[in-house]
Amino acid sequence: QVQLVESGGGLVQAGGSLRLSCVASGSIFSINYMAWYRQAPGKQRELVATITTGGSTNYADSVKDRFTISRDNGKNTVYLQMNSLKPEDTAVYYCNARIRGVQGMGVRTGDYWGQGTQVTVSS
Repeated sequence: QVQLVESGGGLVQAGGSLRLSCVASGSIFSINYMAWYRQAPGKQRELVATITTGGSTNYADSVKDRFTISRDNGKNTVYLQMNSLKPEDTAVYYCNARIRGVQGMGVRTGDYWGQGTQVTVSS
């Protein structure tokens, strides 16, 4: 079955850096876009950054010039390099991707989510 697994979260002081990784596994034929979302306590989930198969990127205004999204298509992996972290970046970060692969008894294209990884930035 297709699944996404994130790693790399943790506790960091303001101004520090973290790198998140997300690996897509299973019987995968193709991956369209890949993205990172985050959800802070009491807030709605928000889009952080997206990257297409060709490498085109898009960022939320709040993270521009601090975060960098990248992907390794050969490894079905997307990364989020987070620099100059602020306390307001504290959230659970989720990986999201549109994947065509084997699910159940058939092949489908769908949006998949990881389980989330906690990022905490202390002041």
